[in-house]
Formats: sequence, structure tokens, C-alpha cells
Amino acid sequence: MRREQEQAMKRLSGQGEIAMPVLRNAPDAAVDWRHVAYLVQLSRALDQMEEQRLVPEKKVLYQFSARGHDLAQVLLGLSLTDRHDAACGYYRSRPLLLALGVDVADALGSAMGRAGGYSGGRDIGVVFNYPNPRGASALPMCGGVGAQYTPTAGWAQAIDYYRRELGDSDYDQAISVVLGGDGSVASNGFWAALTIATTQKLPMLFYIEDNGFGISVPSTFQTPGGNIAANLSGFAGLEILSGDGTEPAEAARLVAAATGHVRARRGPALLRLTVPRLQGHSFQDTQAYKSADIVAAEWARDPLPKLRDHLVPALLSETEWDDIAARAAFDAETARTQAEARPLPDPAQVMTHVFAEHDALQTMGGQWTHGYVPPATTDRPAGSGQRINMVTAIRRTLEHELEINPRVVVFGEDVAAKGGVHAVTLGLQEKFGSGRVFDTSLSEEGIVGRAVGMALAGLMPVPEIQFRKYAEPATEQINDCGTMRWRTNNRFAAPMVLRVPGGYFKCGDPWHSQTNEVAFVHQPGWMVAVPSNAEDAVGLLRTALRGNDPVIFFEHRAMLDHAWARRPYPGDDFALPFGKARRTCAGDALTIVTWGAMVHRCEEAAEGLPVDVIDLRTLMPWDKPAVLESVRRTRRCQIVHEDLQTAGFGAEIAAVVADEAFLDLDAPVARLTMPDVPNPHHPVLLDAAVPSVARIRAKVDDLLAF
Repeated sequence: MRREQEQAMKRLSGQGEIAMPVLRNAPDAAVDWRHVAYLVQLSRALDQMEEQRLVPEKKVLYQFSARGHDLAQVLLGLSLTDRHDAACGYYRSRPLLLALGVDVADALGSAMGRAGGYSGGRDIGVVFNYPNPRGASALPMCGGVGAQYTPTAGWAQAIDYYRRELGDSDYDQAISVVLGGDGSVASNGFWAALTIATTQKLPMLFYIEDNGFGISVPSTFQTPGGNIAANLSGFAGLEILSGDGTEPAEAARLVAAATGHVRARRGPALLRLTVPRLQGHSFQDTQAYKSADIVAAEWARDPLPKLRDHLVPALLSETEWDDIAARAAFDAETARTQAEARPLPDPAQVMTHVFAEHDALQTMGGQWTHGYVPPATTDRPAGSGQRINMVTAIRRTLEHELEINPRVVVFGEDVAAKGGVHAVTLGLQEKFGSGRVFDTSLSEEGIVGRAVGMALAGLMPVPEIQFRKYAEPATEQINDCGTMRWRTNNRFAAPMVLRVPGGYFKCGDPWHSQTNEVAFVHQPGWMVAVPSNAEDAVGLLRTALRGNDPVIFFEHRAMLDHAWARRPYPGDDFALPFGKARRTCAGDALTIVTWGAMVHRCEEAAEGLPVDVIDLRTLMPWDKPAVLESVRRTRRCQIVHEDLQTAGFGAEIAAVVADEAFLDLDAPVARLTMPDVPNPHHPVLLDAAVPSVARIRAKVDDLLAF
């Protein structure tokens, strides 16, 4: 390990085979070097204050020094001059934020977890966000390594969408920039975004800060030879630049070349700059894994003395340099005073902004912040007519919303020419074009991540995950999207409709037939719809497409063309509220609570009996009042669902009923579910696992006789 580290440091310090030329030119007149000097020294002053005072005093709980990364980041931030530029960094990106114009007291106060700032104390202070209507914004950063890449690709695709589909020339020069360390180039998100950007020729810059280590692991463990720029030299459609991020002239030249290439619409670019990490990965990291020689070599590459040598005396006198340093220190101390004067976060507010609140629109993200006003709707279906299946109902709803709302974009694997593996999107690309209905690369991380970026830019993305099980690679993006509104304290939100087909269909298997909808319910910030029939599918999908929250829209495969699920089309104005169940059968002796494909089985099992059958329709939120009212009246409760029993959503319902209606019960709360096994393939095994009409009826009889 030590030998790997020493070899890595030789490469980064210019002693190895990939050494870059040192450019010590006169200061570039196009760069405001005085401002650069101020911002770098301000960043240093904040790092030093945290390390020497605020962390020991326990006023800052998480601290990640940017020392060594700061010069190049400042140069990059100052190059983002278009109003629609956006950057997404990571936990070592505060210099970029300072260059974008973030208030210093916000930057420091957020690290201290005080009210206001990036999150009002909800998130760690190094996970930044900055909605900036006057200039470049910082998209909400994530605590997960590599999670920043695909949302930034989505922002880049939204830039192209505004230009090409909406004809908005205001986006002609805008670019999307993502920052990442050398460790992040091994992540799924990096490769997914790289594929998206190059295949779509997006205006996106990958900015890789290579300090040689991912915490303690050398960069040679992340990519062969430790040089992602060299390894991508044959990657089609990608402009690659690489150099020393500690040399002011070279770093400025490379940043200008990279951003200029992307602004000129010549395709995406990757800029790798080698920088030293002059402190540990975090404050707690003692860097015991580095030898004294490695540490000395890193400090020899400190960009701050190099910046001083570059500017003094060519542009600044020694006195002017010292004055800039003194001003930066003074401003840092002033920011500390202001930050410490801010109140602690209000515990009474911790439950707010999980979902959209009508009186508090987010600052950035979603179509509503761009002036979208949803058309009037009704929850009364329009007359009777030909019964259509759920496939046709969903397609017709998507088609209508695409027609009336130019911000709606439909995409996923095979949704275009093929029309989706379930035929739901058949014909939509032919009607609306490949800019609005399009196929994607085979990466669920990329599908959901780009949807996040597009939503942040004001579009209404409708990504499809082909089968429920395939959502697993996108779990991080799903989680980050759902928590975004809450963790940014309503500064950002990314409303979308994520369509997820799943469940059995004629046969089963562990890969295509899973439901596991409870996992989505357990992701804060997501609404979850599980329609059982064509009419409900129309109403819930329309509400989701016009709403201001991210929605999981679960389409059960068995119901897409099921005869029972067919209903007349309820009209283009039909919409259903979330959290409002439907009683499909009425009785006073037993309540059956169910959803999705189990509704028709429960109805059949309850035929001729005095049983309430309640179709929840949505699981987040779910209609507790309707369930409790029915249970208190019937005094018995049976829950039926297709998902596994242990920790299934039925357990939540049972717990609520036991907690709030226990004294009203004449029998134990019962559950009938799949056993705790993967979904079996052969129909004989499947029928033995999924609750059948006969088993539901037998359970009903048991409860009625109790």
C-alpha cells in the first residue's frame, strides 16, 4: 500500500511519466486575479477557523478541508457566468460556492448547523446547495460519492431541451458542471453520466480533482494507473484536458479551455486537475496512512504560495497581497460572529417540507417555479363509454398531458420506437418526436438521476423503470430525490413521475415479478400510487403529472390488460386526490384492506358476504381515516397484499389499527400475503405463493366465525 501511495504522489507532483509542463506565465488579464486571491485566502481562513476553533469547540461537527483544492475550484466557479449555468459539487466544494457568490455567513453558519443557510441544520454543512436566480446555481449536493454526476447530466439535457424543443435562446451559452474526486470515477454515477453526456453530446463538463487518495485508498485502486484522463483518451465524443491544478496560469488556461469547449457546443469535456489534499479526508482523519515524505511532497505543491509568486510582484505588491489576506481573515471572522448569532434550528419545524406545502413553494426546481398552473380538474368520471384496459388508459393520459404541457418528457429503456416492453408508450415518440419521448442507455442510475436534473431545471420528467426489481441500481438517486425538499429546507425540489411496472403476470420470477412497494413508502418525500384499474390509473397519473412532488406510479403487470381492470375512459379533466381510498364493496361484518392486483381477488372472495373492501389506491399517503372508520364499524380487519409478509406495508396498517382501534376489535387483525420467499416462476408455485381467492375467502370465513 505504501509503495502504491508513493508512486501516486510522484505522478501527482510531476515526477512520474504523466508529468505536465509547469506554466509560469504572467497573470492572464482575463482573470480577476485579485478576486481569486481574496477567495482562496477566504477559503483558507474558514478552513483554519473550523479546524483550530469551531471543531474543537464542537460548534462544527463535520469538517472537510478544501485546502489544496481551492485555487482551481475558485477559477472554475468564476468561469460560470451564464444565468442558466449550474454546478454540482461534493463535500469539498466550498471554494466553488464562494466563487459563485454564496454569502460567507451562510457558508459558515451552515457548517455550524444554524438556522438559515443551506438547510437550517437539517443536513451536514458540507453538503451545499445554492439556488441563484441572478447567476449560476449550485445544485443540491449529496453525501454519497458519485451521486452528483447523473443529476448534473440531467441539467445539461434540460439545457438542450429548452434550446431545441422550446426554442429558448436564453439557454444558448449555458453549461452544466459536475465536480468529483479521483475516488468517484469508480462509481456507477460517473460512468452513467459519462455515457449520457457523450451519446447525447450534452453541454457538460466533468471536473475531476485528483488528489491521489479516496480517504486512504490510492487513486490507482479507482482507475488503472491512477489517471482517469489517460484511461478515457479513446472515449468517443469527449474532449479531455489534464494538468496541474496548483499552477495558477496552467489551471486558469485549462479551466478556460474546458468551459469554452462546452459553451461552444462542441460536446462534453473532462478536465482532470491534480491537486494535493493538504489535510485529512475529514477533520478526524489523521492521515496515518501517509508517510512523512508524501505529506511533505503534498505541502510542497500548496497552490497558495504558488498563487502569491504568480501575482507578486507581477500584478500585486507585497503590501496589496497582505491587505487581501487581512481582508479575507476579517470577513471570515465577521461571518463567524454573524453565524454564531443565528439561532439554533427550531425543533418544531423538523416535520415541515417533507412534501410540497401550498403556502410555501420551493425556491428552485419543478414546473411550478416556472409559472406552471395546473388546469382545473374533477374527481367525477365523465359518463360511460367503451371500456379500455389500463395500458390504453395510461397511454391516453400521457398523450393528453404531453399535448397540453410542453414541459412533460417521457423516457426510459425501450419506450420510444418499441413503445415500451408493456406497450404503454406505443406511438408516443411518433407523435411527439424523439426530443420528448426517447430511449435511454441501460442504466437505472442514469434514468432516475437525469430525471432529477431535468426536474431541477423546471421540466416534468416521466422516467420509466422497466420492472420493479430494476429500480435497485437507482436506489441512491430515488432516496436523494425524495429527501431533497426536506434536506434543503424547501430551497430545492425535483418533482417527477417515476413509472414502475411490477408484480406477477401469468408466471413469476425473482427478477420481473417483484412488488416490494413498501420500500418506496419507506423513502421520505415520495408519494406512492398503486392503481388497481384503468379509471384510477388515469386519475392518479394526472394528479401526479400536475403535482409538485416526486411520485412512484406503480403499474401492476397483471392488471395492465386484465378484464376486471378495464373501465371507460373518465375524461381529460379527471384527477384523483392522493390519500383517498375507495370502498369497492360494502358490508358491516369485516373490513378487507388491499390495493393493486389483490383488489379484484378480494372482491371475488367477498361476494355475497357483508364485507367492506377498501382499495387504498395510494400508499403514501394512505387513507387512515377511511380504514379506521370501517374497522370501528365492522370490528374486524383483514389485510391482503401481494408483497412479502415480514415488514410489508400491511404491517404498518395492522399497527395503526391496533394502536388506534384496538378496543373496537372483536377479532385479531389478520394479514394474508406472500410468504417470505422470492417470487416463484412456475404458475403452480406462483399460485401457491400469491394470495388466491380461495385462501382469501377461507381467511374471511375464519374471521367472521371468530
